[in-house]
Amino acid sequence: MPLIPLRLTIPLRPWLAPLRWLTAHHWLRAADVDACLRFLQPAWALTRIHARVEARRWVAEDMLAIRLRPNCNWPGAQAGQHVQLFIERDGVRLSRSYSLTAQADGCIEIAVRRQPEGRVSAWLCEHLSIGDCVELGAPYGELRWPQEGAVLLAAAGSGITPLLGLLRDALGRGFSAPVRLLHFVREQGQRAFVEELQQLQARYPNLAVEWAVTAGAAGQRLNAEQLHAWREAHVLSCGPAGFVEQLRELVDGQAASLQVESFTPPQWRAEGERRPVRLQFFRSQREAVGDNQVSLLEQAEAAGLKPEHGCRQGICTQCTCQLLEGAVRDLRSGEISHEPGQSIRICVSAPLGDVRVDL
Repeated sequence: MPLIPLRLTIPLRPWLAPLRWLTAHHWLRAADVDACLRFLQPAWALTRIHARVEARRWVAEDMLAIRLRPNCNWPGAQAGQHVQLFIERDGVRLSRSYSLTAQADGCIEIAVRRQPEGRVSAWLCEHLSIGDCVELGAPYGELRWPQEGAVLLAAAGSGITPLLGLLRDALGRGFSAPVRLLHFVREQGQRAFVEELQQLQARYPNLAVEWAVTAGAAGQRLNAEQLHAWREAHVLSCGPAGFVEQLRELVDGQAASLQVESFTPPQWRAEGERRPVRLQFFRSQREAVGDNQVSLLEQAEAAGLKPEHGCRQGICTQCTCQLLEGAVRDLRSGEISHEPGQSIRICVSAPLGDVRVDL
């Protein structure tokens, strides 16, 4: 039983300022202070964001929604953003990125799609219980709801989660222009948040929701006919890289605006033959032979390094480091970076030749 309720830690936050000063000036160790705070309240910490599980509910056959109450270090987030969630298993710290599907009453909600072989998602779905605590990272993400005009939301699989967060927020703020949500899933049971979306559709006449099941010979796929009447709308999309790329081609520059995110690494479009390159990791004092068609993050890990990273999709910026020499290509856009000292995201950057990076 916690000695202090989690809600009470918010008004007590100013009392931690002297402790933060002492740890910043090395009079105290932050880990020791956190250990004392955990004794009072398991989710309390000096600077780190911990959150207690308030509720959990299945919103599809393979997707679990988890309601979390963050501690007083939570900075707040915008609709459509993501957070890194950290757990420890067998002494190994693991993390995955999850979208915020809702924020209310000091709580946030994420939705976890269960991957049978996933080291994090399977554990969260099977073992995380109400009252347990997890650690979160700061929110990130750049999807933004447009100010006005019709909006088309196109999601595949768990790509529904950031779009749902944006949709809830926009409708709650009184957005009245036409909105259409297309959600593509492999199987009927993978349709997520069905009951809630039907309620939203009944409540807001400007919202239309459609599901498309892609499995089988009669499966529905994303096509130009579905998008024709909405080509001049603001388009927001999230899904696997192939789905997002197909949507981009179908819209073909005719949308009022286009914002996309993918939850799988971008597909590499090889330019020329695969060839070896020399990789120099400056801070680690290591060198390795790699190639010009694999991300620097993967090649650094293959060389035995453990660079900080999060989403592995070029969204969260946690893997950002400096390019010291050479040139790299962005795996998403093909853009080339070659200025010494330029910041690059190594999860979506492949070397064009020999490179030196500040890792």
